[in-house]
Amino acid sequence: MKKILLAVCLMAILCPAFSQELYVNTEPASNMATGSLGLRVENQGFFKPDYKNRSTFEAMYGLSRKVMIHGSLYTSNYYGSGQHFEGGSVYAKYRFLSIDTVQQHFRGAFFAKASSINNPLPNQEITLEGDNSGIQSGVVFTQLLHKLAISGSASYLRAFDNRGGYDLPSAQARNAAAYTLSAGYLLFPKNYRDYQQTNVNLYVELLGKTNPGHGQSYLDAAPAVQFIFNSVCRLDLSYRTPIYNDMVRNTKNMYLIRLEYNFFNL
Repeated sequence: MKKILLAVCLMAILCPAFSQELYVNTEPASNMATGSLGLRVENQGFFKPDYKNRSTFEAMYGLSRKVMIHGSLYTSNYYGSGQHFEGGSVYAKYRFLSIDTVQQHFRGAFFAKASSINNPLPNQEITLEGDNSGIQSGVVFTQLLHKLAISGSASYLRAFDNRGGYDLPSAQARNAAAYTLSAGYLLFPKNYRDYQQTNVNLYVELLGKTNPGHGQSYLDAAPAVQFIFNSVCRLDLSYRTPIYNDMVRNTKNMYLIRLEYNFFNL
């Protein structure tokens, strides 16, 4: 009986009708199930002018049906010849809207993030994933339509001076606006039989930022493919490239590889 209940729980959480919401470069308005724990290991980087990469170690937990939290640690060689522990961040999301029908739903959520980072500050982009200390807050909406899921977000970022005596230069922006538009499509399986089937999802995501008053902005396209095994293990592969770019940053022309494993009913 316990195995049957667990299987039903897994199918309800990660069945193909909803797996296409598990975006690679952004977060949807949906949350993890209450009492579930997700662990991620991620590597991303660029090859020109030299190969540089960053690794992220992340834990996610569903506090309730409306609230989930993330904690992340970062290490990279972006600012030196060897890998360096950069700091960490915390993220929380509150789902305030749920409109559910059969194989369709519309959801909205508020989110907030804070980071503490020990790195130099040569870049114009404000990013809390290992580069800047700061805060971010915003809103995200996600619409599921059978095999297609569409999500959009808008947020505000505020950068602080970094730890280690790295002060933000006076000419650089301390405020930024970020915006995303993501689409995910369930490619396989064509017909759902059980939660052990491998899911294959395709994504296209648009990722943008603007530094108001500085004439600095960019918009990236980030196609991705995702594999979900036994409804608990997830592999993400993505590459982002600029549609246009007027900003000095690390995130231009960047690959991403991520492995995630989920534990339920903790």
